[in-house]
Amino acid sequence: MEKKKTNKKFILIFAVLIILGVSYGVYKYVNSLSHETTDDAQIEKNMNPIIPRVTGYITKVYVKDNDFVKIGDTLFTIDNNDYQVKVEDAKAALIAAEANYAASKADIGSAMANIAVSKANEQSAAGNIETAKIRLGRASNDYERYNNLYKNHSITKQQFEQALATKQEAESQLRILIQLEKASISQKSVIVAKSNISDKQSDVAAANIKRAQAMLDAAQLNLSYTVLTASIDGQVSKVGIQAGQLVQSGQSLFYIINNATAWVIANFKETQLHKMVVGQKVSVHVDAYPNHDFIGTVSSFSPATGARFSLLPPDNATGNFVKTIQRLPVKISLDSTNKPEEVQLLRPGMNVDVDVHLK
Repeated sequence: MEKKKTNKKFILIFAVLIILGVSYGVYKYVNSLSHETTDDAQIEKNMNPIIPRVTGYITKVYVKDNDFVKIGDTLFTIDNNDYQVKVEDAKAALIAAEANYAASKADIGSAMANIAVSKANEQSAAGNIETAKIRLGRASNDYERYNNLYKNHSITKQQFEQALATKQEAESQLRILIQLEKASISQKSVIVAKSNISDKQSDVAAANIKRAQAMLDAAQLNLSYTVLTASIDGQVSKVGIQAGQLVQSGQSLFYIINNATAWVIANFKETQLHKMVVGQKVSVHVDAYPNHDFIGTVSSFSPATGARFSLLPPDNATGNFVKTIQRLPVKISLDSTNKPEEVQLLRPGMNVDVDVHLK
């Protein structure tokens, strides 16, 4: 009798297990029709690298590992003595360039004044020449008349010689005025040439001012780069620098993690993607916080599989091809309905399970 009771219990337990197994299988099958899940997913956040723009020795570090910082907080400073000297040198070069420009402008003003004087002298010489020509014409006429009278013995020799002297004096004065006019024209040409040169020199001096100003701006910019500040609100990673250390321009030193925004990168199998579209809701289960799930939305799909972005992407043209299911990164944005203080608790790299609601 005891043996029969044992058999009935075994059959009952076995039947219950079968029912449970079938029920679970049916549930999983039905669930798979409207859900796609994966545990190959991690939390991501913006990690801003701290990279100095100038080379120098660190004078002081103001942050420690894992400190919270605000925008504009000083992270560390670089010795600025060399950059301050360059600023002063650039200022001196700018002052010299401005002085050269002022001198060239003064030369242009002087040249323009000389040109005006030369034009006035030229006009005056032209008027004097016309007067001298009229005087010479009158003296020539008097000379001809006195010459005829002298031949007829109507005037004295003294009167004739006086008329001749007047004519010669008028001719000499006309020649002098013509020579003065030529000299004035020549001088004007020289002054105009110098004025043109002064204009070119002024243009060069103006360009030198712009160049000196640009050098000063660059020197002041480099000087400002000796103080590195936080560009975002966030939390500092491990700070592996110390005072006296030489840092190079472009060298990544540490990170500031923006805790305000987070998202998930889930690597789904390519066979799971045929029903997934942008905008579908997602349940995000974080391993670190098992008692709370986050709500997200499918935001975008990667343009290529994860293997294509690796350092050595696979090349299946070698003949040793083995088909393996590829995974495609899918970006899942966390909805605004999640509490900000809970999102801030998430850390980049945390493992999560995601469940995409297909319907």
